[in-house]
Amino acid sequence: MFKGLKPIVYGGREVWPLIEGGKGVSATNHASAGAWAAAGGIGTVSAVNADSYDPTGKIIPQVYASRTRRERHDELIQYGIDGGVAQVQRAWELSGGAGAININVLWEMGGAQQILHGILERTKGMVSGVTCGAGMPYKLSEIASSYGVSYLPIISSARAFRALWKRAYSKAAEFLSAVVYEDPWLAGGHNGLSNAEDPLRPEDPYPRVKALRETMREGGIPDETPIVMAGGVWNLKEWENWIDNPELGQIAFQFGTRPLLTQESPIPQGWKDRLMTLEEGDVLLHKFSPTGFYSSAVRNPFLRSLEARSERQIPYSGEQAGDHTHQLDIAVKGKNFWVTRGDLLRAREWFGQGYTAALKTPDNTLVFVTTAERDVIRKDQTDCMGCLSHCGFSSWKDHDDYSTGYLADPRSFCIQKTLQDIAHGGDTEQNLMFAGHAAFRFKKDPFYSNGFVPTVKQLVDRILTGD
Repeated sequence: MFKGLKPIVYGGREVWPLIEGGKGVSATNHASAGAWAAAGGIGTVSAVNADSYDPTGKIIPQVYASRTRRERHDELIQYGIDGGVAQVQRAWELSGGAGAININVLWEMGGAQQILHGILERTKGMVSGVTCGAGMPYKLSEIASSYGVSYLPIISSARAFRALWKRAYSKAAEFLSAVVYEDPWLAGGHNGLSNAEDPLRPEDPYPRVKALRETMREGGIPDETPIVMAGGVWNLKEWENWIDNPELGQIAFQFGTRPLLTQESPIPQGWKDRLMTLEEGDVLLHKFSPTGFYSSAVRNPFLRSLEARSERQIPYSGEQAGDHTHQLDIAVKGKNFWVTRGDLLRAREWFGQGYTAALKTPDNTLVFVTTAERDVIRKDQTDCMGCLSHCGFSSWKDHDDYSTGYLADPRSFCIQKTLQDIAHGGDTEQNLMFAGHAAFRFKKDPFYSNGFVPTVKQLVDRILTGD
C-alpha cells in the first residue's frame, strides 16, 4: 500500500480514492467501470452516446431514421437514455456491491438534462454520483440532488468553481461529494482552457488546486470533501506530496488514460495497439472540436488533415477594399470574393494541387478542400443529429430556434460520427482518437513490457503500490 493513502467514505461505503475517468463515446463502459468498482475504487460509466443492447447482447447501432434534425435529436436522446441505463445496470452487477459507480456526462452534449433525468430515474440505488464538465453545469446540483445522488463538477480553475458555487451549488451543498480539478494542459478529451490561459504555456497544477481548496473553504466546504486531481496522473508516487497535505485537504486521483489499456477496456484492439506506440508530443492540444473547446487527441492523419485544411485558408472581402484588390477567379462562383494578391497566388497553387473547392467559414475566410472532402463535409452537416447543445460544424443548437445563428464551419468535423466509429472498430488513423498527454508512458513503463495488458484489478493493485 502506498504511503499515506487511505480509503474514503463515498456512496455509503469505504472506497479507495481512485476514480476511473469517464471517457465517452463508449471508451468507458460497464465492463471497465464495473471492474474498477469491484477492485474497490469508483468506476465511471460514460453516459455520452452510450451503447445499448438487443436481447442477444449485441450492441444496437445508432441509426437515425428521421428526416429532420429535431426529430433525429429526439432519437439521439432516447438512444442516450437507453444506453446509459443499460451501462449502469451492467456495471452495477459486475461491481458485486463493492466500490461505487458514477456516471459521466458532458454538459455541452445535446439533450444533456433530459438524458441525465432519464438515466437517474431508471437506475435508482445504483448510481453514487454524477461527474460533469465541458461547460458550466449550473443545474447539475439540482438534477442530481433531486434523485438523492451526489454530484462532482469538473472544473479547471477556482474561478469557475466559485461561479458555480455562488449561483447554484451552495443550495445543494450536502450532495457535493467532490470537486474534480481537470488539468487543461494534460487531460485527454475536451478541457477547460479559458481565454486568459495560454495553451502553449502549461501551469503547475499545485497552486491552482491550492487556490481551489481556499475557494472551497470560503464557501464553508469541509476539507474532507475531496478534490480529485485529474489529467496527467500516471502513478501515485509522483503525487506523494499531495497526500495528507494540509494545504490541499483530502485529495483523490482520477485515472483517464491508463484504464484505456486494460483487458476490460471496451476500446478496439487497434486503438490499444496504437497507444503502445506513442511518443512524447504525439498528443495534440487543438481547437478543431465543434464544441469550441480545446481538446487533446493523438496527432494522427485525421488530426493532421484538419491542421492542413486550416492552413489552406485565406481571408476575403465582399468588396474591393484596402489590400483586398484582386478578385478570386478559381474555386468559387460569382465575383464577390476579393483577396490580396499573395492570397490569390496561394489559392491558385492549392487549386493546382487538387484543392478545387472553396468553402466559406464563419470568420469571412475560405478554406480549400478537394471535391471529395467537400462532399463528405456537406453530407455530415446535413446528417447532423444534434449531439451537442451548440455545434460549430453544423450550426445546430438544441433549443429555441435550433440554430446557432452562425455559418456552419467546414474547418471542424462531425464529432459524434468519428467517436462512434473509432469506438466500434473504425480506422484509428482516420478518426479522432482522444488520449491524455501522458499516453506516451505506456511505451516506457515496465509494467506494460512485452505487450502486457493488465486486468482492471491488476492495474488498480499496481496503482495502490504507488507505481
